[in-house]
Amino acid sequence: MSSQRLRLLAVSTVILTMLDVAARAQQPPPAVKIDLGQAIQLALAHNHALKAAETQIQQSQAEEVTASLRPNPVLTWDALFVPFFSPDQFNKSYLNNITEFDAAVAYTIERGHKRQARIQAARDQTAQTRSLVSDNGRTLTFNVAQQFVGVLLAKSTLDFARQDLASFQHTVDLSESRYQSGAISEGDLLKIKLQLLQFQTDVSSAQLSLVQSLASLRELLGYDSVPANYDVIGQLAYEPLHGNKEDLQLLALKQRPDYIAAEQGVTLAQSQYQLARANGKRDLTTSAGYTRVGAANNASFIFNIEIPIFDRNQGEIARSRYAITQSQEAKAAAEETVMTDVETAYETVRTGQRVIQLYQSGYLKQSQDSRDISEYAYKRGAASLLDYLDAERSYRSTQLSYRQSLATYMLAMEQLREAVGTRNLP
Repeated sequence: MSSQRLRLLAVSTVILTMLDVAARAQQPPPAVKIDLGQAIQLALAHNHALKAAETQIQQSQAEEVTASLRPNPVLTWDALFVPFFSPDQFNKSYLNNITEFDAAVAYTIERGHKRQARIQAARDQTAQTRSLVSDNGRTLTFNVAQQFVGVLLAKSTLDFARQDLASFQHTVDLSESRYQSGAISEGDLLKIKLQLLQFQTDVSSAQLSLVQSLASLRELLGYDSVPANYDVIGQLAYEPLHGNKEDLQLLALKQRPDYIAAEQGVTLAQSQYQLARANGKRDLTTSAGYTRVGAANNASFIFNIEIPIFDRNQGEIARSRYAITQSQEAKAAAEETVMTDVETAYETVRTGQRVIQLYQSGYLKQSQDSRDISEYAYKRGAASLLDYLDAERSYRSTQLSYRQSLATYMLAMEQLREAVGTRNLP
């Protein structure tokens, strides 16, 4: 009897364990939550467009290998005066007296330091390619930050819409009680219930906006990098900007990868000019051969060089010289773009600061106090329904505008970081 109980207990334990495992398997995995820094790192590691651009670096490095290659030696061998169509003459005497055998090795000696010029031009091309790919990362980082702020705004708007709906639902409930007691008319009650539709619509719109924002952000991060039920960590916040515009512009000229690429473009153009000049030098081809004619063995040495009377690579030399001027002008244009981008972003941030400070100086509190006072007075019959609804609309509009201003300011800060070329502003 005791052993039977033990078997039943063991079977029960196994069944309960299996049920627990099955229940855990049916539960959805916990949502992954990421902050802005993690979102940027995921995008830089998994974004397919950026990964495709990064292959340009490997391609350029392969071009360096090609540029460093030396000419291949050429092996020549021949057999002349072989009695192929007169096989009856194919004997030792004929081979020793008539047939000729030749073998030679030729090698081209590059003059004008062509190989060194090719290698330098290829290395300069790789350096510029790295900077251009880094600039793609800078643009992607801004796009991720921009979309991340959009998610934060959607979440903040949804939270406020839900809170506002719950608060107004309480007002509707109280109004129904007042209507039952005869304190308000049926018309006022219907107006309040109709106003509830606006709050419900705000919640639905905010939910849709959040779903769309998360989907757009996931596209930038890479669909494989986060699950479908992921979420973000953070909130709309005001971060004061310290530092002056001139210092930020100087920092941008050191950090912006597109400007660095423009500087490297000048170096690359100069390297290509030197390569064009080197290609104007004619190469020397040397060969050493062995010849057997009849019973005589002979050696031969041949030197071959093109006489540069007409073609001295003049056209390519002239073109590459003008390309230096072009790259210098492109660098100057890039510098002006950097200075303008920083100035525009800086002034946008300063304007956003002033707007947020206006809200925080008292307008937020005033709108809430006005709503609370009107609600208190309306519930006690000291204010009209229209006054209360007007105060409620003003409060909601002010709160939404403040959240939008915070999001706009955070986007301006991200634009400034992009313009400077670093996320660590002084």
